[in-house]
Amino acid sequence: MHSIIDDLNWRYATKKFDPSKKIEEGTVNIILEALRLAPSSYGLQPTKILVIENPELRSKLVDAAYGQKQVEEASHLLVLTSYRELSVELIHSFISEVAVTRNQERESLSGFETMLLNYANTRDSDFLSEWMKRQNYIVLGHLMQICAQLRIDATPMEGFDHAQFDQLLSLESKNLKTDLVIPIGYRHDMDPQLQRKKVRRKFHDVVEFIK
Repeated sequence: MHSIIDDLNWRYATKKFDPSKKIEEGTVNIILEALRLAPSSYGLQPTKILVIENPELRSKLVDAAYGQKQVEEASHLLVLTSYRELSVELIHSFISEVAVTRNQERESLSGFETMLLNYANTRDSDFLSEWMKRQNYIVLGHLMQICAQLRIDATPMEGFDHAQFDQLLSLESKNLKTDLVIPIGYRHDMDPQLQRKKVRRKFHDVVEFIK
């Protein structure tokens, strides 16, 4: 069996982390750099990855996560946020970065810039908010695979009070909102999920070849 399949069979949604086991700083940096390299629509990356290191804050976030202790017990807590508004400044900054990185005249990118500005200006705020949130699911997919490859447990969470997270993390003033919460670390030997076999639908029920 291919190592990718082995990795994905190994991973599961960890319910109990071992708080005594910490991910090495170098490994955390590899994970974060890999997430920075994740794809996004137009390459715009309307994402901010927060690494919550303050133990007192993480303890408060447990309540905002409806008592899910993984938020506090895992080695690290990642919060994937996106922007509340797709600002003109973000688009201008992105175009400038493209010009510098690819050694292009900024004026040569004016058509691309105009297209992005039109995209932002002709969609309503709810549409753009959901569009930016979906970019974080691409980041999440990268995270699941990377962590499994590194034999690090990761538990993506949608079940939390978004308003409380935003308040506790002071996100509104930063034009950010919480999309996903992902504790990462190492499973505890007493995790009740550890001995449960992975259940997935059969291959032919999920995949269909159309010729």
